[in-house]
Amino acid sequence: MDSLKLLALDTEDLAVVSAHLQDAVFKTEGLAYDARRGVFSIVANRFVWEKAMPRGRTFERRRSVVAIKRVNAVRTIGIDRGNGDAVFSMLALDFTPKGEGPEGTLEVLLSGEASIALDVECVELQLADTGGAWETSLKPRHPAV
Repeated sequence: MDSLKLLALDTEDLAVVSAHLQDAVFKTEGLAYDARRGVFSIVANRFVWEKAMPRGRTFERRRSVVAIKRVNAVRTIGIDRGNGDAVFSMLALDFTPKGEGPEGTLEVLLSGEASIALDVECVELQLADTGGAWETSLKPRHPAV
């Protein structure tokens, strides 16, 4: 499969991008915020769910970049920015509007009760694979609640 490139401009698009990012892993050093440009980015290794068919024993991961635009502020919970080697796993992306306008909070929900909350003018996010795929024999599993 070719590299994935997705754009989210509303909550329906965001749900699609969120599904592709479930179980993506990244280190703290992969987070960046350019306040002047209003862009928050995450460099991650995403699990390629679109190829995770039950017929095989090997799976894929790909290096990807998530760029969230029109960001006015960033808040984190459970992330030590001084520990660049800490590893996090993405669970989902969620948007909560503020009032009736397009602005609100876009939250990156992470394993270990960590999260990143971004105050945004509107939903505007890009996901792009930046490198080739590599095989992994490990498929993420989620215990039943």
